[in-house]
Amino acid sequence: MSSPKTRATIPRGFSRFYVLHLLKREGPMTGKMVMDEAEKCTDGGWRPSAGLIYPLLGRLLATGLIEETEDGKHRITPKGEEALTQYGKVQDEIDRQLSTVMRLGLTGKLLVEDALDRITALATHHGAIVRTAKGLHPKI
Repeated sequence: MSSPKTRATIPRGFSRFYVLHLLKREGPMTGKMVMDEAEKCTDGGWRPSAGLIYPLLGRLLATGLIEETEDGKHRITPKGEEALTQYGKVQDEIDRQLSTVMRLGLTGKLLVEDALDRITALATHHGAIVRTAKGLHPKI
C-alpha cells in the first residue's frame, strides 16, 4: 500500500497515461499485472490500488483507448496509441518550457508566484459567491 507522501507525488491524471504507456510497451496485461509492474518499476514507491486501476481500465475501455482480449487482459488500441502520442507532444512542450525556467534559476520564485495567483483567484471567486449568497439570504 502506498504512503500518503507517495500518493501526493503522483500527479492527477498520470495513471491514465501510465497505463496506456505500459500496455504499449509490455503488451496485453491484467489490472493486477499493471499494479505489480508499477510497484516493481518504482522499487515499491508506488503501487496503484485496485480502486484506482479497475475503474480506470473501465473508463479506458468505454472510451475505446484499450480493448479486452479473449484471455481477460487489456491491450492498447490505435485510438489509445494516438492519445498517448498527443500526450507525449504536450509533455515535450512542458518539459521544454520548464527546462528554460530552470536554467534561468527562477523555478522556486515562479512556483510561489503561480500558487499565490491561484490562491488569490480562488479567494476572489469565493468572496463573490459569499457576497451573492448574502444578497440572496441576508441572514448568512
